[in-house]
Amino acid sequence: MTDPVDPVKLDRLAEVAVRVGLNLQPGQDLILTAPVSALPLVRRIAEHAYRAGAGLVTPILSDDAVTLARYRHGQDIGFDHAAGWLFDGMARAYDQGAARLAVAGGDPMLLSAEDPEKVARANKAMALAYTPARERITRFATNWTIVAWPDLAWAKLVSPDLDDDAAQKRLAEAIFAASRVDAADPVAAWAAHNATLNHRSAWLDGQNFAALHFTGPGTDLTVGLAEGHKWLAGATEAQNGITCNPNIPTEEVFTTPHRLRVEGTVCATKPLSHQGTLIEDIAVRFEGGRIVEARASKGEAVLKKVLDTDEGARRLGEVALVPQASPIAQSGLLFYNTLFDENAASHIALGQCYATCFHGGEKMDAGEIARRGGNASAIHIDWMIGSGQIDIDGVTQDGARVPVMRQGAWA
Repeated sequence: MTDPVDPVKLDRLAEVAVRVGLNLQPGQDLILTAPVSALPLVRRIAEHAYRAGAGLVTPILSDDAVTLARYRHGQDIGFDHAAGWLFDGMARAYDQGAARLAVAGGDPMLLSAEDPEKVARANKAMALAYTPARERITRFATNWTIVAWPDLAWAKLVSPDLDDDAAQKRLAEAIFAASRVDAADPVAAWAAHNATLNHRSAWLDGQNFAALHFTGPGTDLTVGLAEGHKWLAGATEAQNGITCNPNIPTEEVFTTPHRLRVEGTVCATKPLSHQGTLIEDIAVRFEGGRIVEARASKGEAVLKKVLDTDEGARRLGEVALVPQASPIAQSGLLFYNTLFDENAASHIALGQCYATCFHGGEKMDAGEIARRGGNASAIHIDWMIGSGQIDIDGVTQDGARVPVMRQGAWA
């Protein structure tokens, strides 16, 4: 019987994760998190990491069945608790030079039938406990990346009309194509792709826009940009001097909004899959940078719980531009996974900003980032607002308008 996940391309994905995503250095330790179902990829990543000279590879595995056991049999008080000791340890590892690799996968709808109140409480506890580790990732203290494994439950959600093998094969091939490992030389393909993305980010950086204006069906949104903001894309140099590709795949160029200068209305153009809940038809209104109205046709209760995580959860930490010509958009698939769906459309992110999206951000403390307009929060959640019907203008410092995108294409 033929394996639905091509072992040759899977090995290439592992190699890309180590060589391109992490750019792992000899002697460097690696913290690797993944679902149990992704063990075939985890093992190949470990092999390539050790071949690259890794010091110690430490895998941390999660399991859907164990997660469900918590919701169905766990004590109520436990949903306000998270393993802070684990994330404190991860933060110490990053401070000591360890790299970080996350394998995305698992069932995106795992918690869709569980008590939304418990889901929200558990998510909030996790977000708060994860703060030490997340803070080091958002300021790129170390080199890190995310890749994906075609979990069967995920595959069946993406292709419910196919049998198990066909569905998993379809998702696997989509992941391989988006991750550029179906090219003859994936490492060279990534070098060329990074050059294109860097060209876009350099142009945007040179414009030094004061704001971006999004218009389209249900959307009239002005996103002010932080003072001294910097556009990033593709390969990024971490504070340890190692250039990494944080997301495999990636099609975005992104920067930091000003947390107080976002005004207007915006509608999501794709559903948001968040911690096992599908949130559909998100529509919000901003005043003074803060979401003051929010609704969704499905998952609204979870959305509102997310917005109440902390003060920064109703403000933006990222704005990203992605063309409709993105290979992920052109695949026609809804992935129910932010790593992929965010690279199919321009998007915004609620919550924590990236310190690296400021010129000189690596030397700024939290106070300086806040003074320049950067947001702070225990969450960072991307959701899609771009499509072939959305136009984007850059607003210059003197108020002139420059076309940036028209109908989802670079202008």
